[in-house]
Amino acid sequence: MPSHKKLPSIVIRGAREHNLKNIDLEIPRDQLVVFTGVSGSGKSSLAFGTLYAEAQRRYLESVSPYARRLFNQMSIPEVDSITGLPPAVALQQQRGGASTRSTVGSVTTLSNLLRMLYSRAGDYPGGQGIIYAEGFSPNTPEGACGHCHGLGKVYEVSERSMVPDETKTIRERAVASWPTAWQGQNLRDILTSMGIDVDIPWKQLSKKDRDFILYTEESPSVPVYPGYTLQEVQRAIRAKKQFDYMGTFIGARRYVLQTFATSQSQLMKKRALSFMIGRECPVCGGKRLKKQALSVKFEGLDIAQMSRQPLQVLQDLFGPYARRSTRGDNSSRHPLEKQLVTQRIAADLYSRIAVMLELGLGYLSLERSTPTLSPGELQRLRLATQVHSNLFGVVYVLDEPSAGLHPADTRALLNILDRLKQDGNSIFVVEHEIEVIRYADWIVDIGPGAGENGGRVIYNGPAAKIKDCKASITAGYLYPKTPSAKANAQAERKPEQWLELEGVHKNNLKDLDVAIPIGIMTSVTGISGSGKSSLISQVLVELVGAALGQKPEAAEAESGTDLLEQQTEDMVKGAIAGGLKGIRRLVVVDQKPIGRTPRSNLATYTGLFDPVRKLFASMPGARKKRYDAGRFSFNVAKGRCANCQGEGQVMVELLFLPSVYTPCPVCMGTRYNADTLKIFYKDKNIADVLQLTVDEAADFFDEEPGISRALETVREVGLGYLRLGQSATELSGGEAQRIKMATELQRAQNGSTLYILDEPTTGLHPSDVERLMAQLNRLVDAGNTVVLVEHDMHVVAGSDHIIDIGPGAGSQGGKIVATGSPAQVSRNATSRTAPYLRAYLSGKISG
Repeated sequence: MPSHKKLPSIVIRGAREHNLKNIDLEIPRDQLVVFTGVSGSGKSSLAFGTLYAEAQRRYLESVSPYARRLFNQMSIPEVDSITGLPPAVALQQQRGGASTRSTVGSVTTLSNLLRMLYSRAGDYPGGQGIIYAEGFSPNTPEGACGHCHGLGKVYEVSERSMVPDETKTIRERAVASWPTAWQGQNLRDILTSMGIDVDIPWKQLSKKDRDFILYTEESPSVPVYPGYTLQEVQRAIRAKKQFDYMGTFIGARRYVLQTFATSQSQLMKKRALSFMIGRECPVCGGKRLKKQALSVKFEGLDIAQMSRQPLQVLQDLFGPYARRSTRGDNSSRHPLEKQLVTQRIAADLYSRIAVMLELGLGYLSLERSTPTLSPGELQRLRLATQVHSNLFGVVYVLDEPSAGLHPADTRALLNILDRLKQDGNSIFVVEHEIEVIRYADWIVDIGPGAGENGGRVIYNGPAAKIKDCKASITAGYLYPKTPSAKANAQAERKPEQWLELEGVHKNNLKDLDVAIPIGIMTSVTGISGSGKSSLISQVLVELVGAALGQKPEAAEAESGTDLLEQQTEDMVKGAIAGGLKGIRRLVVVDQKPIGRTPRSNLATYTGLFDPVRKLFASMPGARKKRYDAGRFSFNVAKGRCANCQGEGQVMVELLFLPSVYTPCPVCMGTRYNADTLKIFYKDKNIADVLQLTVDEAADFFDEEPGISRALETVREVGLGYLRLGQSATELSGGEAQRIKMATELQRAQNGSTLYILDEPTTGLHPSDVERLMAQLNRLVDAGNTVVLVEHDMHVVAGSDHIIDIGPGAGSQGGKIVATGSPAQVSRNATSRTAPYLRAYLSGKISG
């Protein structure tokens, strides 16, 4: 007889985190549970902000107060009670922030195993003693090459880098590496006092003087007469005229190196780095390790060469060792102990890599730095590591694990989640991908809308029964009543011309020629790791940006070392052969934060705050007191609260516990001083306005056309639920991307702009994807070009043109497999995308 025993469950009472409306619910354990709902509905607030945060809090209570300081502690969730909650492991999408020294090998611990293998089972040259595992790491003093300190490159500061134009005089800033402000003038005045003519071209100075200015390590101090010529200084010294101050000289090279090493400003470090020329380390050949470590081989490869191999190659290489029996094997030239060590470590490497290959990550190498990975790739690496850990009885909380996955790879992801569940774990997934939702055992649908209009449980039950829930927007996409129109809804659009790229080299793209249509929407598809992002987000952005004189935004580095390592990245090679006349501007609409501090918010980023502040400054009370628009900014001293400096909150340190932020006791969290808050428009002051949602503000400012238009574009991208003053740090990547889209839609559309979006559907519910497509079509209809890297079949099928890259990943990819309309590509026999596109166009799948 089948058992009808009820599964153990987690019971939540009174969850109020963020926009959750005091919800109660019961969720079964040991199941695959998907949390879904429109973007901003409260899914993550429930899964991560409540369930995971409470599990972490309980765990941290069990460790010593000292150990707690080592954790990145989440705030204590707003919830009455949670019962039946096991320990939890969170696998979230982290966008950037990781050090460039963090690699695939370090995240997965595979590098540790490889170092142990080389230490204990490597082939050493005759007479060389054993090297311990840390001696094979470029991040330790034992292993790092002494010449380049483990960077693989050495950096020099030359006359050519510091003096780009030798026809200029020193007064005309011939020494470009010196600071441009007062300190630069000071150094020029010091040289004049030292008898060097700063008004003749650099090339006319003697070599002795040039070498002294650039390379001296001395720091002479001399009297300074600011702004004097050489002759005037000499006369002043003879006349014993009183000088302004004593100035100390610093050589140009020494200034560059000192600034890079000691400056706290990333901007100053970047400027100094621009004068430093990097070349491959002549001692280690760019391999970052000492010669002794590089002399140890395994399968004829040193550890640096091994770390550069794709995971798929490593799997093939370690397979025979992992399967080899060590019992009584006298045929091997290696002693039994070495055979045993090799077999054990190879078997561990083999089994760990197998899971990564299953998740479609076989194209990655161990030395690939984590900042170059997509959030989805990084999350899947962590997921593979967890599968191998064999934990039992925990809750895994995952944030959109399908992000960045081609439909062909989704089945493998579901198999991995199944394996974790079969090991006795609960799998809680925040997800929008229809195939993953459909595969769930249990669905928790939060909504019905976003922000204040969300935060309620619309459905909580077995996956199959959601089709009977009429209130669920998600159900309509899981079980569509009528097949939606799959092809382009708009009239067929033909390209005006083609942007031709030739000879492209980047990562796995080798001598690639590609033509991108101008004036229409193009989706670039292919399996994970095929080369889509390399082509579009790197090559296309860099080549077009350079041609238009636009510099791409650099990733934020954590340290000077990270800045140096960013210089070692594979350079883009290739050229634009034609079609650039159709593009006058480049816009990359990505998911990077719109600001890194709470002072940046929706209103400031979109420019909406400027007309609002001007409106308040035009009020009779403001005019009477002569307040200008700046008075109504919380970033300006005259308007903000002096106690919290316009932050709206003050921090209370609690030593071993997370720091607590409380509303400022002076302004009560409004961020402004009392006089500023006395000015009203209608019945609200400036702080009240910042608390309005976009939807509420649209009604409130209905008599102000300029403000209303800006608010309407934000509503059109589905962000009506956000507050005007919502901090940039509280926004998801998808929300940040749509704010950038709204900002672009507000601009006067003159056409001829190239918009590039890399996986814009990440974090979007299918209903929000439809809204996104409407906005993209508006941009194209205005005469612009849109190019997307995308896996979502709704977006791909709705594009005018498709470029499919592959056929495989890594070295098996990087080629153009198919191009043409969605219908044409769907018929291509070699394309991995074609079957899914064909199924979508025929109405067999819904997205």
